[in-house]
Formats: sequence, structure tokens, C-alpha cells
Amino acid sequence: MNRLTTSQGAYALARFPENPRDPFRAWDAADEYLLRRLEGSEGSDPVHPAGTVVVVGDRWGALATVLAAHRPVQITDSYLSRRATEANLARNGAAPDAVRLLSVRDTPPDRIDLLLVRVPKSLALLEEQLHRLAPAVHAGTVVIGTGMVKEIHTSTLKLFERIIGPTRTSLAVKKARLILCTPDPALPRAPSPWPHRYELPDDVGAVSGRTVTNHAGIFCAERLDIGTRFFLKHLPRRSGPDRVVDLGCGNGVVGMSAALANPEATVTFVDESYQAVASAEATFRDSAPADAEADFVVGDGTADMPPSSVDLVLCNPPFHSHQAVTDATARNMFHGARSALRQGGELWVVGNRHLGYHTQLRRIFGNCVTVAGDPKFVVLRAVKR
Repeated sequence: MNRLTTSQGAYALARFPENPRDPFRAWDAADEYLLRRLEGSEGSDPVHPAGTVVVVGDRWGALATVLAAHRPVQITDSYLSRRATEANLARNGAAPDAVRLLSVRDTPPDRIDLLLVRVPKSLALLEEQLHRLAPAVHAGTVVIGTGMVKEIHTSTLKLFERIIGPTRTSLAVKKARLILCTPDPALPRAPSPWPHRYELPDDVGAVSGRTVTNHAGIFCAERLDIGTRFFLKHLPRRSGPDRVVDLGCGNGVVGMSAALANPEATVTFVDESYQAVASAEATFRDSAPADAEADFVVGDGTADMPPSSVDLVLCNPPFHSHQAVTDATARNMFHGARSALRQGGELWVVGNRHLGYHTQLRRIFGNCVTVAGDPKFVVLRAVKR
């Protein structure tokens, strides 16, 4: 845990799940730059939050916690960010209802007077959210975006310009930059192009030729990524009433393949992204038999699943947390999978060969075998003994 110091005070902040060995803070220079801009300490007049304040993409709740006195609305695609916000508000003495917590799937406020946007990694998610928020923005709305320089591109600015209004950027400070946008109510309102749908190739097992639904912001929303494609060709062949988890499900294509290959299985699709779980459910409903059983969960992996309740976990873990490259997410997934699995239950993982997941799996499970591999990817299997 670290302390973010502002003119309003010092705030104890942590990411979620909280880990004392986590080397990353719950905020960065982009969050600090935005807060200084609101205070007027960047050479401009202060912005006094009034009316409806909306904070979009607040990664670990730092912005919402500092602005809690103004009762903002936080909109996020991340379950972990939402839990971090709740924890950070509580540890800093804010009332439980100080911040209205919405997901990107929820209906946004009808009117927005101050819109603060933390630029996401996904340009598509930014596009979709600006389309959803634009009708609530009026001529007097103050719109400020923030991000690290490497996160803000010409395409980012063009989105603000096209959907909200004239846009400029600030000078860079500590490798962070602000996006200053003036709403233009006369701009035509175009519909969002999301979700996207595409047909799977004909050589990926049970899901060959099926249609996949992809909401904005999920991994490889435009096409099947090569790691998942490799995984689909090497999934286990099982039968019987298995309980299967598609862990970090994305658009759900892996779990759907397991469901189609074994109609007796019950599949749980889980992801920390609200957009991902909505994509997985749409994908499943379009292709699965009407009587197929499945659960769709937005959550912290298998953390809320009963121990020793699962037969098979399928996982294509991410190796980024926002812009940071880290194996912490995969490691947490592997530990959680072991807890959820029954004795004899199996975890199947696909990953880039260079990530060395076999070492972690041997440490956690005591065993690991390579099922398949090519020069780039490996499929690994670990069994709970």
C-alpha cells in the first residue's frame, strides 16, 4: 500500500487483490496530472467538480477515492478495479455510497457535467464508451482525459474529436499527458459499431464455423488470436457430467468448444471484464443447444467458487495488467484453479513458450506435462494430486 498526496490530503491506496509484494502502485503519473489539473496547479484555473461527475476507466479507484466528496459516478469494465475502489474508499473513511459504481454494461447518467476519462489500453473500448456517454454531454460539460504518453495516440484524439468535439492535448509531464476536449452538441450522433461478430475457421474442432460475438475491449475482438486457435486444436476430449471452467473466458470460444464437445458438461465462463462475460454469453447462446447448461460470472477468477468443486479448468492467461507486463495474474489464476479443482482435476493452459508457465505449474501443482507445442506456443496440463 502507498499514499497518494494531493492538496486535499493523503490517501492510502492499494490494488486488488491486495498483495504486499505487488511492486505496482494503485495510481500513476497520469492520475496525478489529472488531479493537479482539477486543483488548478498546472497553470490553469481550477475545475470545481459540480453537478454529475463521471469517472471512466479509473484503474484502481484512485480518482474516485480522491473525488469521493463530490459523489462521482465511476464506470469501469474491470471487476478488480471495482473491488479496489470499494476497498480504497473504505480504508480512507468514505461513506459506502460515496461513489456510484457502474459497469460499462450499465446505463450511464442522463446528464454529465464533468467527464474524466482514464484512457484505456483498448481503443475500441474508448470508442464504445464515448458513443454511450456522448448523449449525456452538453455544451457546458468539462471533458478531460488522461493517460501516459505511450497510451495517447493520434487515433485517440481523433475519437474524442469525432464523437465529443474539438480536442487538444497538454504538454507532457512525467511522461503523462492530458486530453482537453470541448463538447460540440451539434456533432451528428452515429451509432456505435460494437459489438463485432466473426465466423471461426473450419479447422478448430467443435466450434469450427461458429459465430463469435465480441464486445469492445476484449482481447482480439477482430479475429481469433493464434494462441487460442492453437489451444482449440488440442483441448482434452472428455465425456460425462464434468464441471468445466473457462478461466479468463474472453469471448467464450474455449468454453463453448468444451460444451459442444461434451454436451453433459456444465461450463462456467468467468472473467474480470464485464464486456468479456457479455461476449461469452452471447457467443454461447448463439451456438449451444437450448438445453446446454452454463454459468456466466464476472469475478476474480475462481475466488468465489467452492473448493474442490471443478473437474477441468481451461485457461489462456493474460500477461499484461494494463500496460505492465507481469506474470502475477497468471500465477493467481493457477493458484485459484488448484483450489477449485477436485482431486484428479486438471488445469489446461496455453501460453507463449517463452513465458515459462511450466515452471510455475510444477511449483503449484507438483507436476506439469506438455501436451502440444510449436515454436511459439505450448499447451500444458497440470493435475491436482
